[in-house]
Amino acid sequence: MDHPAHTITESQNMRTTRHVFNVILRDPLALISTVIIIFFILIAIFAPFVAPYPDQGQGSTNASDTMHPPSAKFLLGADRLGRDILSRIIYGARPALVVPIGVVLFAVLIGAPLGALAGYKGGWVDEVIMRITDLFLAFPSLLLAMAIAASIGRGLDKAAIALVVSWWPWYTRIARGAAVSLKEQYFVEAAQAIGVSDTVIIFKHILPNTLSPILVQATVDLGTVILAMGGLAFIGLGTQPPSPDWGLMISEGRTFILDQWWISTYPGIAIFIVVLAFNLLGDTLRDIFDPRQYK
Repeated sequence: MDHPAHTITESQNMRTTRHVFNVILRDPLALISTVIIIFFILIAIFAPFVAPYPDQGQGSTNASDTMHPPSAKFLLGADRLGRDILSRIIYGARPALVVPIGVVLFAVLIGAPLGALAGYKGGWVDEVIMRITDLFLAFPSLLLAMAIAASIGRGLDKAAIALVVSWWPWYTRIARGAAVSLKEQYFVEAAQAIGVSDTVIIFKHILPNTLSPILVQATVDLGTVILAMGGLAFIGLGTQPPSPDWGLMISEGRTFILDQWWISTYPGIAIFIVVLAFNLLGDTLRDIFDPRQYK
């Protein structure tokens, strides 16, 4: 038989979920942002079926159509190797979305438990965890990621690791702040009184109640990480040719920006649209979960 507290919590979670969906459906910007994100996720999943030239999207060259301007044959033009820009953008949606989601997920999985532990335990545990966190936060996230990526090697996986290392401290700070206030709540004190272990309290009572601010931060961070991944690819530390990547496409076309503008422009527009969509959705979620910020 379920404990009444669990039933109440599940009921509250269901009401919160319904409220989030209702707000998104009523807010035009949030709804459009959600549709845009879902659209890019779908084209990333079904890239082989929607890309006009799947082989070129994955890197195959086409010497007969180098620098082809936008036309009926190539809707967004072709690059210096004759590859269809539209197909490259469609295939580039995969690393542009999957990798940032993975980066943010691992950053949350590392940072949130550490922050909850620091806030709940206090004392020397809090001091050690937060001083290490402050050490990482002392460096700008992108600059730290660049330094790490340069030291461990180039490649998409190396760039992802570098971003996880530079991003987890933000979630540690958020979770720690929430845990400090939650540990004084009656339900935590009741759990302590009946002998529930600290590990169970942290993972079953503290962490679930920090999800709202973490979800808001994660949604906004997805856009920021997409920009960071594009930046690392642009300077040669992320995705390597011939793999499709929006940042890499911008880098490859920067030399020809005055004459063959389409090579860099359209990937840049794709990044702009997706990042803006995540930021607008994150603002809406912040309004829902912490409306006091806007009073």
